[in-house]
Amino acid sequence: MQYLGAVTFPDRDREFDFFIRLKRKCYTDFYPFQVLSAAGLTRLSFEPVTILQGGNGSGKTTALNIMAALLGAKRDSAYNRSCFFEDYIKLCEAEWAGEQPQECRIITSDDVFDYMLNIRSLNAGVDRRREEMFGEYQFRRSSGFQLRSLADYEELRLTNRARSQTQSRFVRENLAPNVQEHSNGENAFLYFTEKIGENGLYLLDEPENSLSPKRQRELVQFLADSVRFFHCQFVISTHSPFLLAFAGAKIYDLDTNPVRVRPWTQLENVRQYYDFFREHQNEFAE
Repeated sequence: MQYLGAVTFPDRDREFDFFIRLKRKCYTDFYPFQVLSAAGLTRLSFEPVTILQGGNGSGKTTALNIMAALLGAKRDSAYNRSCFFEDYIKLCEAEWAGEQPQECRIITSDDVFDYMLNIRSLNAGVDRRREEMFGEYQFRRSSGFQLRSLADYEELRLTNRARSQTQSRFVRENLAPNVQEHSNGENAFLYFTEKIGENGLYLLDEPENSLSPKRQRELVQFLADSVRFFHCQFVISTHSPFLLAFAGAKIYDLDTNPVRVRPWTQLENVRQYYDFFREHQNEFAE
C-alpha cells in the first residue's frame, strides 16, 4: 500500500534565502539546515517500502525526524529539535499518493529501549511490593485490629483474609503479577508487533538495534506481511543487510552525493559484509 508519494526538502538556495532573512547573525547551530542539502537530498519519492541507507552522520535519522514532524506522526520518545526545526519544516512539502493512512507513527531505537526499561522497572516495583506484603501479612496475622467505622472496612477485610490464608496465597491474590519479561531481542520484536497495526504509515529508525540476525529476518517477514495483507507503508533507515535485502524495496544510498537509488547488492555497507564472509568462506566448510 502506498499513502505517501513524496517529500521535498529545501535545497541550498532556499536555505541561503532563509539565512539572508535572519535578523540575528550570531547563531552557531542551524540544525536541521545544511544536513540534507549537503548530501544533495532535496526529494524522496516513496514505494510501499522505502529504505534510507547511509553511514553515521549521513542524515537518514534527520530525514525521518523531519518527515515525522511534517506528517504529524505519533512518537513515544523525544528527539533532537533545534530552535530552527520548525522553520525548516515550513520549507518542506509532503505529497500524498491517494488516501491518507489511518495511523502515522515513527518508531525509534529510543522507543524500543524505553519500552524494555519500563518493563524492567515495572517488574522491579512489583518485586519490592511483594517483599512489603510479606511483612504486612505477618503484621495482620498478629494484630488485634478492631472495626471502628465503615472507613476501616477494607483494612478489616485484608486482616481477616491474612488470618485465613497462607502467606503465598495472600500475596498472590493481592499483588499484580509481574509483566512477562523476555530477552531484549524478544521484547524489541514484540514492541514492533504491538505498535504496527493495519492501514498505517510507519517510519522506522534502525529497527535492527537489539535484534539478533534471526529476529531481524522475522521482522522483515512481519513487515512484508503488513504491506501485503494489512495495507501498511514503511520508510526505514537501516544498516542491516537483512532489511536492505527486503524484496521490492526502494533504497536511497545517502553515502553518495547526490543521493542515489541503488540495488542493495551495490551498497558499500553490504559489500563490506560480502567481502568479509568471502574472506572466511573456507572456515564455513563442513
